[in-house]
Amino acid sequence: MAPSSPRHALREQDALWAELLAMGSSVVGSLEKTVQAVCDGRLDLVAEVKEEEEESDRREVLIEQECLRILALFEPVASDLRRMATILKVNRDLERIADLALRVARRVRKLNRKYVAIAVPDDLKTLARDVLAQVNAVHETLVARDAGRARAIITGDKPIDQSYRQIRRRLRDELARDPEHIDGWLLLLNSARNLERIADHASGIAETIVFLEEGSIIRHAGKPSTPQD
Repeated sequence: MAPSSPRHALREQDALWAELLAMGSSVVGSLEKTVQAVCDGRLDLVAEVKEEEEESDRREVLIEQECLRILALFEPVASDLRRMATILKVNRDLERIADLALRVARRVRKLNRKYVAIAVPDDLKTLARDVLAQVNAVHETLVARDAGRARAIITGDKPIDQSYRQIRRRLRDELARDPEHIDGWLLLLNSARNLERIADHASGIAETIVFLEEGSIIRHAGKPSTPQD
């Protein structure tokens, strides 16, 4: 069979899709370890998060290279082209989630080592768990290719944004009351911000799932501007 046959092209696209889903599963597992570090003080897991982030970097490059090769060799159209575009976009979002998860894990470890008087607030722990739930849900939705559930995930990002803004205000108040430990409070502020950004990437993946299944680009559609403090 000729290498450029439609059947061969489909097999290669299916294999690449499976590799993307495997990367997604790995990233979810890495974020779970970060959340354990945040919520349960499992700082021993930070080294594993680092190793997995490095693996995500490697996989992201390989997936992008393979996707571009398939696009050039087979010139897919219609739904196949949408799937290739989805792989490129989701691949990047997953790599960013892995990178941000490592940043959060490192900052929590630094807080524990240098600022033992400052504990991770309960509302930040709740934010971490909520963000993990979003990322886990979007991975399951990607596997199922469920546009309806993807839209629900996008809507679910709003409460996370609200929680982040509340935490940010409270941490700034704590910083003003305790300027002696400014660097410690800034570590928590940065961690909260990175968790919120992870949720944004999960929403981005959900938007891409809608594009994959419906052909609609809904990014920024009806999105209100973010209130500023």
